[in-house]
Amino acid sequence: MKKRTLGKSGLEVSAIGFGCMGLNFAYAHALGREDAINLIRAAHDRGVTFFDTAEIYGPFTNEELVGEALAPVRDKVVIATKFGFDIDPATGKQSGMNSRPAHIREVAEASLKRLKTDRIDLFYQHRVDPDVPIEDVAGAVKDLVEQGKVKHFGLSEPGAQTVRRAHAVQPVAALQNEYSLWTRGPETNGILRACEELGIGFVPYSPLGKGFLTGAMNQNAKLPDNDFRSLLPRFTPEAMKANQSLVDLLKQIGERKKATPAQIALAWLLAQKPWIVPIPGTRKLARLEENIAAAAIALTDDDLREIERAAAAITVQGERYPDELEQLTGR
Repeated sequence: MKKRTLGKSGLEVSAIGFGCMGLNFAYAHALGREDAINLIRAAHDRGVTFFDTAEIYGPFTNEELVGEALAPVRDKVVIATKFGFDIDPATGKQSGMNSRPAHIREVAEASLKRLKTDRIDLFYQHRVDPDVPIEDVAGAVKDLVEQGKVKHFGLSEPGAQTVRRAHAVQPVAALQNEYSLWTRGPETNGILRACEELGIGFVPYSPLGKGFLTGAMNQNAKLPDNDFRSLLPRFTPEAMKANQSLVDLLKQIGERKKATPAQIALAWLLAQKPWIVPIPGTRKLARLEENIAAAAIALTDDDLREIERAAAAITVQGERYPDELEQLTGR
């Protein structure tokens, strides 16, 4: 697979990464441990070198899967994980935000053990903690970088001003925000502009709209209660019906390019900037191979203009998160 460099960090990764969260967290029908490990290894065998996890996924068990799966090829891959929450040891559930420097150090040590490694390639603050100055957060990660335990610093869902303040203390290698054809906030909230100006890479999570942009879902989809999409406004039957026109657009372009809607959605992201690296997730080998193949699809300027014109006429229905979760973003 082609490689990309995340901004000016020098961190080179496969053009498409693998978001590992959904293997055993957030969605219904989690994979068993052996199947999850085999899928991660299959991704690497097919050219993926960039794997994304977090302590909160599971919690903890997703990092363990990634660590075990990638241990044999550790020096050939880039592993990203995240800190930023308190996790109740009794329930295993998130119990609030915590980016205090002492906690960041504790999380780093625990993540290193679960990932079976001596360094974290990319260590993101999962969400900005309003109670801890971002300069203190960046300073704590800077200390870890100087100790060799962390290679690069990242932020997930920050506001543009927060990025600039953090970057002044410790260079930010990558931002991980939601970005896709149905979530285009980074284009207007200053995030992509900050990346361009500061030389920061951009890692879109949910690049396939949490599965909706693949065309595999519609208004008749029945989401189990243990699938977190059942809580999201965009996944009500009414919203999915209204947003179907976006999937129809991807199908139309895909038919001409002999590609699937998912591949067009990923190719569109790759065409936006050379330092953008999406991290789609999947639990199926066929979908993994489909996603990887998107890196070879070249959209022409005419294709991109057509997508832009058609997408501009579509108003996406439904907020991406409930209010209480949306408040954790853009700080």
